[in-house]
Amino acid sequence: MSVEISPINNGSTLLSIYIVDAFTDVPFSGNPAAVCLVLPGQNITAKEMQKIGNEMNLSETAFVFLEKGDFQSANTFGLRWFTPTTEVDLCGHATLAASAVLFREKGNDCDKISFSTRSGELTVSRSEQNRIALNFPLNPPTPQILDDIKGLLKTCLKDLTIIQDVQLSATGKLLLRLKDCTTRNELEEMKPLVKDMVNAESSGLVKGVGLTIKGSPDNGCVDNKGQVYDFISRYFAPWLGIEEDPVTGAWHTVAAAYWAKELNKTSLYARQCSSRGGDLWLTVQDQRLILSGDAVINMRGTFIL
Repeated sequence: MSVEISPINNGSTLLSIYIVDAFTDVPFSGNPAAVCLVLPGQNITAKEMQKIGNEMNLSETAFVFLEKGDFQSANTFGLRWFTPTTEVDLCGHATLAASAVLFREKGNDCDKISFSTRSGELTVSRSEQNRIALNFPLNPPTPQILDDIKGLLKTCLKDLTIIQDVQLSATGKLLLRLKDCTTRNELEEMKPLVKDMVNAESSGLVKGVGLTIKGSPDNGCVDNKGQVYDFISRYFAPWLGIEEDPVTGAWHTVAAAYWAKELNKTSLYARQCSSRGGDLWLTVQDQRLILSGDAVINMRGTFIL
């Protein structure tokens, strides 16, 4: 059994830490995050959390704060996220990772749990087939004029004629839908000039670029069981220091809104086709997105403060 937090003789503190691959059921794929559990009365500082985030050197480290009761039965927790360099307001995959630790590692028996965060209350629940469901606001994009961002588009694609649609969300996520003849293999092989994107678009309107295509058996958009993805995508955010995000929930609040309208359906099956890759089950519901995914806990350890 791992130790959560307890003082030891030399005055140090032992802090349980886990590494979880989110949005996958296969180790070493999906999007990895570290998760630390903090008991009441343990005065871990923001500076210490930042140091741990830097030491773990993953895109995010989540800190779960038990407010009352125990990890097995509580249904409300505090939650904060740290990159190696800064605290962030919201992180989908690290929230999924934190929930996986509570449900699967700690044996939490609640069907639904809530996290108090800097972005407000986030609700997480158990989903079908042992998945975990996150409830996020939907972020529908709106059409953009191609000529207004042509310089940025040239860093994203060698051939601009394969673009079928260009839309931008209020959260700064640019959606580039490619023509339906584009195959999964072609999307995965594309090499955007990520380092040039920031210089090409410095107005602050764009904070990330997603390339996406409609799924079909003909273009190779099927999983390893032969099920067809409704859409697949890749996502790049060099404005935030992320060249390519392995699997991101926030991007799918935009992509799901777009594809739900285009395909006239509210339940969608999607894949983010980074080198690690991950699958997402999406339900659009009253301007909210229920985003479900798997997770794999592949490391347990103890951090000494």
